[in-house]
Amino acid sequence: MAEAVISLRKLNITFGTRTVLNDIDLDVYKGETLAILGPSGTGKSTVLRTMIGLLEPTGGSIYIQGEDVAGLDEDGWNRLRMKMGMVFQYSALFDFLTVGENVAFGLRQHTDKSEDEIQGIVHEMLELVGLPGTEKLYPAELSGGMKKRVGLARAIAVSPEIVLYDEPTAGLDPIMSRNISRLIKKTQQQMHVTSVLVTHDMQSAFYAADRVAMLYEGNIVAIGTAEEIHSSTNPIVKAFIEGRDIKEQVIK
Repeated sequence: MAEAVISLRKLNITFGTRTVLNDIDLDVYKGETLAILGPSGTGKSTVLRTMIGLLEPTGGSIYIQGEDVAGLDEDGWNRLRMKMGMVFQYSALFDFLTVGENVAFGLRQHTDKSEDEIQGIVHEMLELVGLPGTEKLYPAELSGGMKKRVGLARAIAVSPEIVLYDEPTAGLDPIMSRNISRLIKKTQQQMHVTSVLVTHDMQSAFYAADRVAMLYEGNIVAIGTAEEIHSSTNPIVKAFIEGRDIKEQVIK
């Protein structure tokens, strides 16, 4: 059986009287890309924030590479985050740094590599995401799709074992969305990373992911391969795929 790199057990998140995640059980296996799919506001990004330690669960457990992260202090989380890369929804590039400096940021902060080694990695990562020769540009000079690719280059520059993607195709046109999805798949294949892809973009999820989990109102209502999800008879899943009002299906 495949090794679970990330495991959630009875994970619960509440804000006041509102339950965002409701006793979720989920495994992400070594080397796979798992997409968490669902409508906006259903708790997808909240799952990512718990995985990287930005949000403490109300209840339940999180295991990363077999380690129970409950009670980790900031030093403990920083140790784990060295193995993780995060691609943010809005790229989160530093506007005052060039593309090359953005990609090199984690290497300079968290490794003892020489400047020549860092520049070599920056060049390699920008080649990988299809942006060679852009090192001296600033984020203001980039398109939205280019910023997303620089964000991915920065996330993978430190050779993480886990990559987390938060709505990486949000705000992009269909062609650029497909390009980003191809990059996610290429990164998995070339770097053998374990990835979690949070998105409401079905095409991206079905193209890039090995498995898809459908999240609705804090619950996982279905999980399986892209083909299994696409052919699911679950009324919530079918309504989402077909672009129909999910609440009408729940009422029925």
